[in-house]
Amino acid sequence: MTQQTWDEVGGLLPYDEFRAASDAIVTNIEQVIEGKTATVRLALAVLLAEGHLLIEDVPGVGKTKLAKALARSIDCSVRRIQFTPDLLPSDVTGVSVYNQETHDFEFRPGAVFANLVVGDEINRASPKTQSALLECMEERQVTVDGVTYQLQTPFMVIATQNPIEMEGTYPLPEAQRDRFTARIAMGYPDPTAELAMLDGHGAVDPLSGLRPVSDADTVRRLIGHVRQVHVADAVKQYAVDLVTATRESPDLRLGASPRCTLQMLRTARAVAALDGRDYVLPDDLQVLAVPVLAHRIIPTADAQLARRTTDAIVADLVHRLPLPHDRKRSPYDTRPPAGGNGRAPFEPRRP
Repeated sequence: MTQQTWDEVGGLLPYDEFRAASDAIVTNIEQVIEGKTATVRLALAVLLAEGHLLIEDVPGVGKTKLAKALARSIDCSVRRIQFTPDLLPSDVTGVSVYNQETHDFEFRPGAVFANLVVGDEINRASPKTQSALLECMEERQVTVDGVTYQLQTPFMVIATQNPIEMEGTYPLPEAQRDRFTARIAMGYPDPTAELAMLDGHGAVDPLSGLRPVSDADTVRRLIGHVRQVHVADAVKQYAVDLVTATRESPDLRLGASPRCTLQMLRTARAVAALDGRDYVLPDDLQVLAVPVLAHRIIPTADAQLARRTTDAIVADLVHRLPLPHDRKRSPYDTRPPAGGNGRAPFEPRRP
């Protein structure tokens, strides 16, 4: 790993500083979320990739706690929106209000005007309200009454939702899902982690004592660090081939978009940086395939009748698609070890 990387702030960011800052955030979140290190690190990778995160799972497994723990670990502006059927788009974006003293309209910002926006149970609001997030998630701006307002940097939406089979839920439209960089599931904790949760969290809410360990300026420097991670041409081609496979699969009637390809590569850079590398491996893309691809694609009617989930379809495509070279296993990969007898030369050339 190179020892210094140019960041967008205009200085050099030592790698030791990057590792210390990122590890501090992960450790802080794990005070609240027990036994989910891979999930926590993926959530941080999405933040450093300048993306948005969708957390989908059954009630009570810690979706909102993960979102709030990540938000509280960074000393920046945070707003929480509880999505309900009666929530209006103006509650999200803001509204122009007539001021009787000045005899003019003044803009009152909505909840999206923050660095981190936590949208709780996003699929319980109507599609009309859900669409209020489309512009801000893609263009990082909000337009109200013909006036455009720029959002702060960094900006991230962390949304939670229950499975669509639950009562009182509206499925997210395709355009909304495509704007989320990754979708993750918390899953149930293993018995050891659940027992530790009873001992540590039984008497007090761990979120109440959580303190920030980073700030917005540091996050901007970390993002600048991630942007400089090297991606070899072979890895870029593998990313394109992986996304193209979803468009050509007979099991899918809607494949992944070019936006997905770009976001997958950005997130792979963040995963590589958190892993201590300044280059991306094909294995990074394999680990990210299901979280980044599965929520964007739509299976055919035959695939649905065969009860094939999008996760299974993506996993099958990854298995079938040949790798550009032998892969090196990543610590983010929770799958059983696979074959491979060497490491591919994906590192950038040194002077």
